[in-house]
Amino acid sequence: MKVYLNKIKESWVVDRFKSEWYEFNKDISTNRVRKANIVWIFAPWLWENIKLQQLKNKKVICSIYHIDFEKFSAEDKEEFHKREAFVDIYHVISEKTKLQLKELTDKKIVSIPFWVNQNIWYHIEDKEALRKKLNLKIEKTYIGSFQRDSEGNDLYSPKLIKGPDRFVEIVSSMYDKNKKIEVILTGKRRQYVISELEKRNIPFKYFEMTSFDELNELYNILDLYIVSSRVEGGPQAILECAITKTPIISTDVGVASEILSPKSIFNMENFLDAEPDIKYAFNKSQDYIIPKGFDKYRELLEDVYES
Repeated sequence: MKVYLNKIKESWVVDRFKSEWYEFNKDISTNRVRKANIVWIFAPWLWENIKLQQLKNKKVICSIYHIDFEKFSAEDKEEFHKREAFVDIYHVISEKTKLQLKELTDKKIVSIPFWVNQNIWYHIEDKEALRKKLNLKIEKTYIGSFQRDSEGNDLYSPKLIKGPDRFVEIVSSMYDKNKKIEVILTGKRRQYVISELEKRNIPFKYFEMTSFDELNELYNILDLYIVSSRVEGGPQAILECAITKTPIISTDVGVASEILSPKSIFNMENFLDAEPDIKYAFNKSQDYIIPKGFDKYRELLEDVYES
């Protein structure tokens, strides 16, 4: 059995996952589609980069990460069904996306969250020393958000499915009660949140470009990470927080209910009552560390190959 993952090269998280798959699963993987028994459409938006004739003679798995039905146009639906003609089985990374996908297909859907690489993401015990290293104040309460939050060409237009407006609302309410709060932001396209924090005079520090080592350190200095999204596939930040023992609360999106304690999941009416449960999330994350996190994927591939 050999599996081929379609080409991506978009500097997005799926590029890293594809690279990790090939690194740790060399025995069943190939970079040449003609040598594969199974084609894994890992990036479904690029599926047509594979020659259709090559898909006809293979078993095909297609990953779907999330569906935003509010933006799911007639063209999107047409594209979905065009691709579906070649798909044998779907893979999603959360039970919530599985429920969404059932509205579009009768084919088998398997839900398996992505693995988390414990060689990149890990707990650092001495938070005080780490804050000193990063020139951050020991006494501050640091709240983190490591994602993009703007839409399209307008860097100040919020990407609402990611909930940056909600993030600002939550942080504002918390800041009213605790003036020691300071926000830590990373990543590109953070202009919306930055401008909104500035309007409210809420202090923040922005690390635009960070390495994995730096990002892991930033997780470890946080007192709280907030996922405020309306729609998500993962997000992978949930597992990264879990394995680094970073306190986290989240809206009920993506894998949140599969990794976090119920008391750590909030809506916009009760977010001040949400409580991180570090031990609960860390214990859950252990099912997804490498190589254990690959086990269910390899079982899925075996089932597809033998079917």
